[in-house]
Amino acid sequence: MRSVRINLLGPIEVLRDGVLATPSALKLRQVLSLLALNANDMVHTGQLIEELWEGNPPPSVTTTLQTYVYQLRKRLWLDASHRAGAAHREARCPALHTLPSGYLLALDSDALDIGQFERLATRGRNELEAGSAESALTTLNQAIGLWRGPALVDVNPGMVLHAKVVHLEEMRVRALEHRVDATLVLGRHHAALDELTLLSAQMPTHEGFQAKLMLALYRSGRRSEALKVYDRTRRTLATELGLDPSQELQRLHHGVLTADGSLDWRETEAVEVRRQATAEPPRQLPPEAGPLVGREDELRAITTAMGATRRFGGPAVVAIEGLPGSGKSALCVRAGHLLREQYPDGQFHARLLTPGGEPIDPGEVLGGFLHATGMVAEQIPDSAEDRAKLFRTWTAERRVLVVLDDVPGDTVLEQLIPSSRDCAVLAVSRRRLVSGAVTATVRPRPLTTAESVQLLTNAMGGDRTDVDPCDLRRLVNLHDGLPAALQSTATRMKRRPRWSVARMLEWLETGSDAPAEIRDDPLGLRAGVLRSDGLGSAAARSAFRRLSTLDGPEVGTWTAAAELTVSHEDAEAVLDELVDLSLLVTATGETEFRFPRAVRRIGRQLHAEDQLPQQGVLPRLAAPRLLTEVDASAW
Repeated sequence: MRSVRINLLGPIEVLRDGVLATPSALKLRQVLSLLALNANDMVHTGQLIEELWEGNPPPSVTTTLQTYVYQLRKRLWLDASHRAGAAHREARCPALHTLPSGYLLALDSDALDIGQFERLATRGRNELEAGSAESALTTLNQAIGLWRGPALVDVNPGMVLHAKVVHLEEMRVRALEHRVDATLVLGRHHAALDELTLLSAQMPTHEGFQAKLMLALYRSGRRSEALKVYDRTRRTLATELGLDPSQELQRLHHGVLTADGSLDWRETEAVEVRRQATAEPPRQLPPEAGPLVGREDELRAITTAMGATRRFGGPAVVAIEGLPGSGKSALCVRAGHLLREQYPDGQFHARLLTPGGEPIDPGEVLGGFLHATGMVAEQIPDSAEDRAKLFRTWTAERRVLVVLDDVPGDTVLEQLIPSSRDCAVLAVSRRRLVSGAVTATVRPRPLTTAESVQLLTNAMGGDRTDVDPCDLRRLVNLHDGLPAALQSTATRMKRRPRWSVARMLEWLETGSDAPAEIRDDPLGLRAGVLRSDGLGSAAARSAFRRLSTLDGPEVGTWTAAAELTVSHEDAEAVLDELVDLSLLVTATGETEFRFPRAVRRIGRQLHAEDQLPQQGVLPRLAAPRLLTEVDASAW
């Protein structure tokens, strides 16, 4: 079988059976580079067009792109059928396949210098963390030796390739850092000086290299020069970035000033690295509550979004948003368990609101994450900002999954995002997240009647033989397709096994002899609505209560303005905020909105409570029909 090898770590180089066959045309080099950087994954046609023409494609763009692909196939022995079968692609025969939405370059894993570099760099890092500094140094030398100059130095990259080139350079710098670390661990501080002097001059704001240069100078008996490096770095950071040196650099500076003996080299220097490496990776995902019903499309959307975005820029960040009770958390946990094997370096989990709706300090969450990695208290900085930096540093070369529940807003989310594009974040939020870090948003839909029946039946247990199908459908239709509401009703029936579906249906519809907790919170949604409500402004909270009392579930902007006695613009702003909080949904037209039935009922209840601030008790709604008093129609 003919062989094709592509080298990108330097000038682009293509070898056919060992003979140089690099395309000379710049556009062909761009296309080949982008396909090779995504070898064995599809590159969308739109990405190729954006790379080649940056938003200004020619009228014949499709034909031109097809011509480039044809030329690459012909010149580089990359013939392929029009549609590549899965088995053929799995065999990694060198071929350029046409797919419905793009192209796929199939190559053996050893046919790319980038693949070899990534494997060697990862192995070297693992050897260093395992305490095998000598082996790590050998492996990292092999990895760095694959570089023949800046990546794709003779290709004129567009926007897409430029991001790839930047990422490759970051990988090279990390490998250089690890090689220096291995050299210092072995006590070869004199040997490290030449390389560190060059690297610190090339990257004057890279605090890691400046710190390593200071340490190597100190261990070589050149304390005064180490102090000069700190002064130069401090001035450069202030002038170019407006920053002070990091706490780590400041501690090192103090250690050099005081001749701190802990900076001296010792043969046991790799012990702490080895201790952290052998610690069990964090496995913080909560257990699944049970099988999900009707969430296949949402799970598929999450897994597709995470796989599609992970190769570009930062990590995939998928936001899961929706109504209180829509099953956001359960969906998130299920997705986390499905994907956890892709993130072997750990899975972190945190809830960012207390049960009472109070925000939890992100610094506290970050401290917990860092402690879970094996760091001791002395290694964890005090400030949330420094903890975020340390967490990004720790995740820079790892594959971790961060699962966040009840994210109160974009600012908090951004503090908890890892740095590597090989990481991912699943974020459940009660309000819409608009951060640029979010790469996809998934909103769980209401369950259908059939799905609701299935969920309720499964949750109640399969031993109920006297269930009337008509009663069961009527019962589930009171729950608006909200999984949490259905689960709440099933739990109540399990606690009272003598209750029939017909009896529960009667109580929910009429309120006769209903227990207090069913009267006050019939679907178990009150706590979730209150947490969403608590994230809103004072104006939004007041509007939620007052607008809930209007006749009918639909609310227009002019109606809201009249009820709230505010301008049309202010009414529109507060309605938009309620939509962001998932307490209101868009109905018809740009200014029409609708309250979900169960949410509106709780809003009315809160309004009634606000009218009796001195009573100290929850008022009981006067209307006899608990769930049909507000709106008999589905939302």
